[in-house]
Amino acid sequence: MGTPLDGRSRVPIGCPANRGRLTAVLSLQGWLSLAKARYAMGTKSVGPLQYASHMEPQVCLQASEAQEGLQKFKVVRSGVHAPGASRSRVPTMTPEPQSSEAPRDPLNWFGILVPHSLRQAQASFRDGLQLAADIASLQNSRSQLRGLQEKLKQLEPGAA
Repeated sequence: MGTPLDGRSRVPIGCPANRGRLTAVLSLQGWLSLAKARYAMGTKSVGPLQYASHMEPQVCLQASEAQEGLQKFKVVRSGVHAPGASRSRVPTMTPEPQSSEAPRDPLNWFGILVPHSLRQAQASFRDGLQLAADIASLQNSRSQLRGLQEKLKQLEPGAA
């Protein structure tokens, strides 16, 4: 029986040591790429002052019930809502204006021609978010399997 592999690095992601290492590498790559972009564009060109006045999330984390009550997590683009799934986004108190245009890419806040390192940082953080959702789903299934294993051990005759 094989272990699930991460598609980018072919490392078993079920192992806690590998899981931690993958998460660290992805987040470290994102922060280093962001630092490179700040160096290339200037520290005042990449920062909170360029954020839009009204920001919308581009992706949301959805938790859905799969077979036998197992909870699965997946990252979906905002605006896409699967039936029966709960979104982790907190609802706002004021009604949001309905806009017909698609969500804008946050990279456009920093200009039209942004450095490649800024695009790399965005991709790295997206990969990290997807990896976190995959790990959470695997941890849920792993804990359910351990619970079933404990029940089987209790049911076996002669088990001490």
